[in-house]
Amino acid sequence: MLLGLCGGICAGKQTVADFLITKHGFRQLRLDRTESTPEVEKSATNDTVKAASGASVDSDICFANADALLEFVTSRWRDRWLTTDIWDEDVLDILVRRPFFLLLSIDAPVSVRWKRFKSRCENKRLAAPTLEDFVLRNDEHLYNHGSGLACLINRAQLRLLNSTTSCPALHKALEDLNLTNEERLRPSWDQYFMQLASLAARRSNCMKRRVGCVLIREKRVISTGYNGTPRGIRNCNEGGCSRCNDGMGAGVSLATCLCIHAEENALLEAGRDRIREGAILYCDTIKITQVGISEVVFNQSYSMDIETAAIFREGNVRLRQFSPPREGLVDLANTFNLHIGDDPDL
Repeated sequence: MLLGLCGGICAGKQTVADFLITKHGFRQLRLDRTESTPEVEKSATNDTVKAASGASVDSDICFANADALLEFVTSRWRDRWLTTDIWDEDVLDILVRRPFFLLLSIDAPVSVRWKRFKSRCENKRLAAPTLEDFVLRNDEHLYNHGSGLACLINRAQLRLLNSTTSCPALHKALEDLNLTNEERLRPSWDQYFMQLASLAARRSNCMKRRVGCVLIREKRVISTGYNGTPRGIRNCNEGGCSRCNDGMGAGVSLATCLCIHAEENALLEAGRDRIREGAILYCDTIKITQVGISEVVFNQSYSMDIETAAIFREGNVRLRQFSPPREGLVDLANTFNLHIGDDPDL
């Protein structure tokens, strides 16, 4: 596994890296810096202000370019590696070639990062830039055409918002995220089929709720389905179902709804002859099933879950909920109700 960490100055990249090195046995890899030090990393007197690393770094594991780094890790990909030296999209485009690479971004409010940088300058007896200067430098660092970090951050699979001041609480939040889960690199079968169901849901035309479904057997897709009006009827989002378009509440006038469930469409598409023992149905939310389905896997809860579970038990159909590893933006402070701080080492 190779983790890439990117983010703005004083966002907490090295703190996260030190945690992974100390707690999970990662080793940090370096790239020679070919560009000049960004202004945002300098004091008011133009001195470079470096963060102190709490974990040991192998000084000899340094590479002239991303290709050399990638070649090194490829033959050792079962070990745990990380780098914070992702300068631009050229470096990222090289690293993402491999299936063992995962990009994480770490960010924090600019006012928090300025306070951290100010404290770092004071610890080194250097003059800190004003907040206005820091904001201007930060904008250049993130949004400069061709070299800004915003494009990198946008491509991160997991984006961590680190506005915390407590390192132990930060470490607990990182531990709960389970960053070393290999399903982040290669989805499990459950995650794979659930993502296909979510993709199918994007074809939904129902005005009330998007739902997608995938029917599989022996790890092969039999059929897919999404909810909406029947074939030949005007789409729900074009006025085909008056019940959905009139804004009826949940459970009201269901008999007048023309939309077919995603599960129904998947089952109709498959046909009875293709639904044999061992077939598994993956769905965003689940409300119905049919003879021949041995297991139903769902992601989101629904108002009829208790009744649905009872029916499934009676029909000897296994029902279970699957929650994939968290992706997207994760506010680490929310989990522990932490307060914004100015720790210069975060």
